[in-house]
Amino acid sequence: MVIRVFVASSSSSVTIKKRQQDVVQFLEANRIEFEEVDITMLEEQRQWMYKNIPKDKQPAQGNPLPPQIFNCDLYCGDYDCFFESKESNTVFSFLRLKPRPATKVA
Repeated sequence: MVIRVFVASSSSSVTIKKRQQDVVQFLEANRIEFEEVDITMLEEQRQWMYKNIPKDKQPAQGNPLPPQIFNCDLYCGDYDCFFESKESNTVFSFLRLKPRPATKVA
């Protein structure tokens, strides 16, 4: 299973850029395999993302904003859900990944 992070490389929003960077840095730091999907370059991917976000998770107005996170084709959530899971130490559950065994420090 591959985590897919839908991002917008040409966003003018500083908030969106910081949020995308936060997700990517966390995944890299924790050696979680992921793929970045740039919705500004691939219209087909943007439409796929919009279509696969559950109706109850979509904003009341406008389109969902990046970053949006999927595990293969399963929707995990947006940045706010990611942040909450990071704060409560439940990111692996949020990403629908098996938790890693704790490593012992000698």
